[in-house]
Amino acid sequence: MNDSKLITILGPTATGKTALAAEVAYQVGGEVISADSRQVFRGMDLGTGKDLADYHIHGTDIPYHLIDICSPAEEYNAYRFLNDFKQAFADITARSKQPILCGGTGLYIDAVIRGYQLPDAPIDPEYRRSLEPYSDEELTAKLASYIQLHNHTDTETRDRLVRALEIQEYRLQHPDSYTRLPEMQHLVFGISFPREIIIGRIGRRLQQRLDEGMTDEVQRLIDSGISPERLMRFGLEYRHVTRYLLGQCSRDDMFRDLYTDIRRFAKRQMTWFRRMERNGVNIRWIDGSLPIEQKAAIIFRQL
Repeated sequence: MNDSKLITILGPTATGKTALAAEVAYQVGGEVISADSRQVFRGMDLGTGKDLADYHIHGTDIPYHLIDICSPAEEYNAYRFLNDFKQAFADITARSKQPILCGGTGLYIDAVIRGYQLPDAPIDPEYRRSLEPYSDEELTAKLASYIQLHNHTDTETRDRLVRALEIQEYRLQHPDSYTRLPEMQHLVFGISFPREIIIGRIGRRLQQRLDEGMTDEVQRLIDSGISPERLMRFGLEYRHVTRYLLGQCSRDDMFRDLYTDIRRFAKRQMTWFRRMERNGVNIRWIDGSLPIEQKAAIIFRQL
């Protein structure tokens, strides 16, 4: 394999990305780099859909990277991801293995494929204090004056909003401080299902994760010292399950609202991927209903 080539497998939630990435890795002698903004956190397994069992196929354990690398108490962002990706990519290619990027966090994937240059912005307590008097709406407008807001990632919580502003302010003051990725060839594949099929897969997967103990997982995180407020900032599963554990909604309401939010999230993921295509990224879409061996063969033939 060409050590400057990166295979990327993307798609909305519940489309079988991990299993396909592991199958391709098995066939080509590869290792998987996760592109998921929440799977980096230890102890957040069912809620983030890590599907670690998918990495054990044909009697072989497929190596994976950027999963379980930090505490839920830490902040993680696109800058950290790019640096962690850069290290993982260098490690994999140095051992003559094929790196495979796999995930559904559009910002992270786009950052790698289109080579975002992000500044190494340290925490600035004084600047953060200067933002305290402003509302979230005012901070969002301030951020929009710096960059085009194509997604909700930087604005979905106040912590993320403050951090995004901190990065932009640092960028203005230190224009030469950027993360730069090595040159690489990109082969990008997406898993595609009709929307009604994805909706059904989301519902079945959500029920399975609840049956496997997702509520207990969130309770363990709270018991370990992670505050409910912090957990709810992770969105989706952690917001709704935490609300249920706090007695703010019934189990039926939790399932209904979470199911609705995951469906909306999947739609936002596809919106991001379509925007990537409009920005020049060639995504080769694969019919998700095909057997996994056929999907892997399609990818293998284009290497």
